[in-house]
Amino acid sequence: MSKIKTAVVGVGYLGKFHADKYAMLPNSELIAVVDADQETADSIAAKHGVQALTDYTPLLGQVDAVSIAAPTTLHHQIARDFLSHGAHVLIEKPITVTVEEADELVELGKQHQRLIQVGHLERFNAAILDLNKELHGQPTFIESHRLAPFNPRATDVNVVLDLMIHDIDIILDIVGSDVTSIAASGTPVLTSSPDIANVRLEFENGCVANVTASRVSMKTERKMRLFQPDSCITIDFQNRAMNVYRKGEGEMFPGIPEIVNTESAYENNDALLVEIEAFLDSIENSKPVLVSGEAGRRALATAIEISKKLSEQNA
Repeated sequence: MSKIKTAVVGVGYLGKFHADKYAMLPNSELIAVVDADQETADSIAAKHGVQALTDYTPLLGQVDAVSIAAPTTLHHQIARDFLSHGAHVLIEKPITVTVEEADELVELGKQHQRLIQVGHLERFNAAILDLNKELHGQPTFIESHRLAPFNPRATDVNVVLDLMIHDIDIILDIVGSDVTSIAASGTPVLTSSPDIANVRLEFENGCVANVTASRVSMKTERKMRLFQPDSCITIDFQNRAMNVYRKGEGEMFPGIPEIVNTESAYENNDALLVEIEAFLDSIENSKPVLVSGEAGRRALATAIEISKKLSEQNA
């Protein structure tokens, strides 16, 4: 089978890593990188021996697949143009700025029979990929914490669209039910938009999720706990570990069952490489992507509703 002709639009902080993966994979032929900054485009292109562009339009109709790691405000236009010219697209999160833009892309993908994969990278974390075997029915309560030191790179959006959206996407996928209620609290600290937020999501099936995200913490932490009738599952995204706590056959106290812990540790896999490999595999074998345009749209819609709640609180 011939190689998939690929390109990356936006090769700054994250996009340059996309280019690295496409350049190294045997089923990919990276033909160009695009960046509004000529020097950046030249540097990444020289590294991989490909064409450097500051305008993506010459690539329309010339590539089979493209990663879009440009600013979020440009996602819709770039993805729309590539989908309309027959390319599959991998779009960094969030999928677009508005739900209406996301809806248009999803429809275009269906119309042109092209795949849209959204870059919710945490879905490709080894612990998350192994989670399904431990889920028995629906979780009844989920708690997550995503804390990070301040980074000026993503201050164009609030902490919900910057960090919390990863956990929103995972939780929506796990629960598989509509959100019926959102309560949110947060505050700006170093920027003009909320830098720390706590959200309570209630779902139609009765599950409740308590989600905290901060980009002004002194430490980095990415953890999630899922409670179901027979167990508690703790996932440490950062250290790629999962602990499952279940009731044992013995007793901890009279009439109280003991708690048995099973711990799984995972190798430090390259989640971005796994994500791009999965994207190319879906193209080659005509199979669904793990994080679809619809999933990206769903996470965006929820993040926007949370952001509205925070705006109302801080008005």
